[in-house]
Amino acid sequence: MVSRVIPVDDFDLVIFGATGDLAHRKILPGLFRRFEAGQIPPTSRIIGAARTEQGDDEFREEIARAICEHTRVSKENPRLAEFLDLLGYVSIDARGEGGWQALKDRMRPGAVHAFYFSVAPALFGEIAERLAGHGIADDDSRIVVEKPFGRDRASARALNATLAQHFDEHQIYRIDHYLGKETVQNLMAVRFANVLFEPLWNAQFIDHVQITVAETVGVAGRGSYYDKSGAIRDMVQNHMMQLLCLIAMEPPYHFDPDAVRDEKLKVIRALEPVATSDIVRGQYQADGTDSGYLEDAENPDSRTESYVAMKVRISNWRWQGTPFYLRTGKKLRARTSEIAITFKEPPHSIFDDSGVPKANELVIRLQPNEGMNMKVMIKEPGPGGMRLVQVPLDMSFADALGPDGADMPDAYERLIMDVIRGNQTLFMRGDEVEAAWAWTDPIIEAWEDGKRRPEPYDPGSSGPDEALRLMHRDNRRWREIRA
Repeated sequence: MVSRVIPVDDFDLVIFGATGDLAHRKILPGLFRRFEAGQIPPTSRIIGAARTEQGDDEFREEIARAICEHTRVSKENPRLAEFLDLLGYVSIDARGEGGWQALKDRMRPGAVHAFYFSVAPALFGEIAERLAGHGIADDDSRIVVEKPFGRDRASARALNATLAQHFDEHQIYRIDHYLGKETVQNLMAVRFANVLFEPLWNAQFIDHVQITVAETVGVAGRGSYYDKSGAIRDMVQNHMMQLLCLIAMEPPYHFDPDAVRDEKLKVIRALEPVATSDIVRGQYQADGTDSGYLEDAENPDSRTESYVAMKVRISNWRWQGTPFYLRTGKKLRARTSEIAITFKEPPHSIFDDSGVPKANELVIRLQPNEGMNMKVMIKEPGPGGMRLVQVPLDMSFADALGPDGADMPDAYERLIMDVIRGNQTLFMRGDEVEAAWAWTDPIIEAWEDGKRRPEPYDPGSSGPDEALRLMHRDNRRWREIRA
C-alpha cells in the first residue's frame, strides 16, 4: 500500500517561540519531514520569531542541529539544505513594538498566512493584538494556539474572548496533538465506515470502556509548572476528553469540521458530575533510587496529583448504564496509550467453557506501535472436544501498511498541514473547550476544598491500590499496563 501525498498551497508560516523546545523537537522537524515527502511547495516560507537577536543564517544553523538531533536525517542530506533555504528569522518583542514591521515586510501577498503561537498562553492575546494592529494578519489568516488553553472555565472564556477581538472562530486552531495520531482518526473510520461496529456501539452491547494514558517519566525538570497543573488539567481535561468524545459521539451528518465538533460537544454536555467516591488521585513516591513527586516538584507540601483514575458516566440514550474508566499517571510501569472497548458476554453459552472469558474486546493502541487488536473466541486447535480460547486479531500499522506504516506522519506534521489547508476537523472549538472546563472545574474545586492527600504509589507500578478497588467493586479489572 502506498500512501498519497497531497501538496498544500504555497504558504508563509510564522512560528512564535521558534527558539523554544517545542519548535526544536516537533514543529520544525515535522515541517522538514513534510517538505522531504514533497507536501510543502519549495516556494513556501517558514519564519521564526522570538526575542533572541540573531540573523537568518544563525537561525538556520540552529534548526539544522535540531532536525538532525530529532530525526534520522544527517546534515549532509541535500533535502535538508533545500529546506533550510525556506527559513528566515525575525527578532520580535511580543509585548512591545520591536520587530513587527520587519515581520510584516516578510509576508507575501497571495500566500496562505498562518501563525503558530508556540509560547506561554499569557502571550496569546498580546501577539494576536499586534498581528491585527500592524496589519500582518488578514481575514484569511490562521492562528494556532497550544495548550494549556486556560486553567479553568473562567480563564478559558477570557482567552477565547481576547482572541475573538482580533480573529474569527474559523481562523483559530486550538491544537491537541492526540487528535493528530493516525489511530485516533482511524477510530472514526472503524466506527463509521464499517457496518460491523456501529450497530453494536451502544450500552446494549458494550459493557465498559477503558482509556489509559501511562507514562514512565516523572515531572523532574518541569515540576514547578506541573505542580500548578496536575494530571487532570494536564491530561484529562484535554487529551483524554477528546478520546472520550470520539468514542462516544453520535455519527455526524458529514465528515465536516463543525459537524464533528457539534457531536463532540454533545458528549461533553452529557457527562454526569463525578462523585468523589468514583475518583482516585495518586502521587508517586521515592523508592530509594529515584526521587518522588514531592522532590521533583520542589514542594514538600504538594497535594497535586501525578495520577488520576475515575469512573465517568454519560447521560444519553446510547450510553446509559455503560461506564467509562479513565486513568493517567506519571512514573508508571510502561509508556502506553490505549482505548479498550469491552463488549458484553453472550447471553447464553452452548459450550462447556466455564472459566474462559467470553467477552470480545477491541483495543486501539495510540502508542507505542499504533494499531488495533480485536479479541475473539475460537476453538482451541486439536482433538478432544470443543474447547474455547480467546485470540487476538492483531493489526499494527507498521505491519499492515508496510514501509508506509512504519513511517507515518507525526501528529504535529498532520495537524500543521491541516492548518494550511484550512481544515479544523481535528482542532477544538471554543465552546468545546469551555464545556470541558465546566465539567472539570467542580472536580478540581472539591479536591482543593478537601484536605485529603493523593494516595502514594510506587514508581514502576500500575498506580495506587485504591484505583484497583475502584474497578474491583464493579466486578471489573483494569487492563495490564504494558508497552
